Amino acid sequence: MGKKKEEENVVSSTPEEEEEEEYEVEKVVDKRTVKGKIQYFIKWKSFPDTDNTWEPDENLECPELIEQYEKKITADKSTKEKPTAPATKTDDSKKRKSSEAKTAKTGDGNKRAKITNDEKPKGFHRGLDPDKIVGATDSGGILTFLMKWKGSEEADLVTSEEANTKCPHVVIQFYEDRLTWHTAAQETT
Repeated sequence: MGKKKEEENVVSSTPEEEEEEEYEVEKVVDKRTVKGKIQYFIKWKSFPDTDNTWEPDENLECPELIEQYEKKITADKSTKEKPTAPATKTDDSKKRKSSEAKTAKTGDGNKRAKITNDEKPKGFHRGLDPDKIVGATDSGGILTFLMKWKGSEEADLVTSEEANTKCPHVVIQFYEDRLTWHTAAQETT
């Protein structure tokens, strides 16, 4: 993660942002419309689900994944319209198997519970220094930043309030990198 990619499943950059890194889309998870604009909930390759973000469709360069998601939604809708058969014992055994799958065998054959994403420290709780902000999103009405950390390939979502308090210089740099100045000469052309 964090390497420039020139593949189809990446978030596009504008000419001013060409020096910024592009992140590869693993899959499209959800879809919504905000103020008449379509947004997709994106699972980023090599990032945990907690780092999924809503992205406007015009920022995405992954038409195959969007098409795949749209087909899945269409298929799910047609499946919901059909009557379903009652649950059987095989469904119960699958449930048990999936709960058993939550444990991992160690080299000595013992089973141990995997650490879930909820148990891992996130954001500033990881004890890492912030490197830069790679993006911003509205997460449940709260402005959050996708923060890249020094010495780590992982990024975490951090609230703007926490980032403003703990690393204002990184926040300022993020906004300065995106400033565009308009002069009177540019407006007349």
